[in-house]
Amino acid sequence: MRVFLVGPPGCGKTTVGRFLAEYLSARFVDLDQVIETRAGANIPWIFDVEGERGFRDREELAVADFSKEEDVVVATGGGVIIREANRTAMRTNCTVVYLSASLDTLVARTEGKTKRPLLAGKDPRPILEQMLAVRGPLYEEVADITVESTGRTGQKLAASIVCKIEAFAETGEQ
Repeated sequence: MRVFLVGPPGCGKTTVGRFLAEYLSARFVDLDQVIETRAGANIPWIFDVEGERGFRDREELAVADFSKEEDVVVATGGGVIIREANRTAMRTNCTVVYLSASLDTLVARTEGKTKRPLLAGKDPRPILEQMLAVRGPLYEEVADITVESTGRTGQKLAASIVCKIEAFAETGEQ
């Protein structure tokens, strides 16, 4: 089993992913942490030195690696779906769960965070609004399962996702 969690910054991928991995007796992987470990530097540094393209190249390699692992739950970065290679790897090899959230929720969860280079030091609302406009259809395209994360705890979301994954495995439908 390979489960990849996708969605915009602040939708809860890491929080939900930890609980989901526990419920599924799988290993939890935070893709951003993997990229930082492999680079020996944090994501803001990678963006500063290599630009977004350098970061996306590193991200693509990590997606390719973990989309072939067994018994793994992967929390991706919000922009992972930008590259077709990532969408193809996830669609082909994994169960993809899209955690959607309201714009207000995303703003509240990301405001003032410095580890998000595309949002750091800026008003997150217009940036997140633009991200959702561009990335929303891509999240939907790649998702096998969509779950609304606004107003629910990580633990409850993970339990709900387990049920949806089991149903999807049986029927191929959400």
